[in-house]
Amino acid sequence: MAHAHYRLPGRGLVARVPRWSQVGLDPAANLAHQAAAFESAFPSRHTPRLTAAIEPADDLPMGALLVGEIAGRPPRLPDDMPAIARALAALHALPVPSAEARAPLAGPADPVAATVAVIERQAPFFTRAELAPDTADHLAAELAWARTLPPAPDAPITLVGTDTHPGNFLIDADGKAWFIDLERAMYGLPAIDLAHASLYTSTTWDPDVAAVLDRKATAAFYDAWTAAVPPELAEGARPWFEPARRLTWLRTLSWMARWKVETGASFGAAIDPRVTAHVAARIADFFDPATITRVRRSLAL
Repeated sequence: MAHAHYRLPGRGLVARVPRWSQVGLDPAANLAHQAAAFESAFPSRHTPRLTAAIEPADDLPMGALLVGEIAGRPPRLPDDMPAIARALAALHALPVPSAEARAPLAGPADPVAATVAVIERQAPFFTRAELAPDTADHLAAELAWARTLPPAPDAPITLVGTDTHPGNFLIDADGKAWFIDLERAMYGLPAIDLAHASLYTSTTWDPDVAAVLDRKATAAFYDAWTAAVPPELAEGARPWFEPARRLTWLRTLSWMARWKVETGASFGAAIDPRVTAHVAARIADFFDPATITRVRRSLAL
């Protein structure tokens, strides 16, 4: 939705051309942010290599990145979820630079408070999205819970992908998972990446990947990540597994309420109408009272 992609035959490269910035940056800053994200993540060996950045110009107003082509297929769920867990583990296990050295990637001192702040900015769209009363009640209860969370400056912070739904991964011929969309990469709470990879709102988002994980598959995903990261990171992240699922679900739905209100304006520009129709159908399902009730119950591990 936010990028066009062009394969460069015979060069092993893909041109990644932004349509707009999903993090609200101007073209030059957006390009610099994405370039820094690809460079920071590449040592994980689970993300494409950045080859070059093409600066914004009249005929390419948002610029472009040239990144290594990943020959792979969409994940098959739930079978490929452990591979996705290992890819995220490799990203999360990278050394974390000092706070002063993280720019231009964001790195809030309290990643939990920062996530709640994102939800708060988007929450007004709940009242504008014409939601069913039962849905609104569930969301109001979750929002009230989020507002009770105490400061968490000691929560573990790692490089995170943020937009880690399974459709943003490819699986190569060896079964290795590659994370390919780093636009929203930052330094934050790794448990949020795990939540975003495994929640219903993520696993059914991409039509090429869509599946519903049961509790067994979800637990296996978390177990695979826990086994792949350093023990101290696993220990520090574990208390945040369930709170992060609630926060990530609420963050996702607040973003979708915004989409629901603003489709056809800034979000709808340059998107294939079939994609827009698919997004609208998914959002309608995600806000259905029966879905809301079922997914809310599934947030516990």
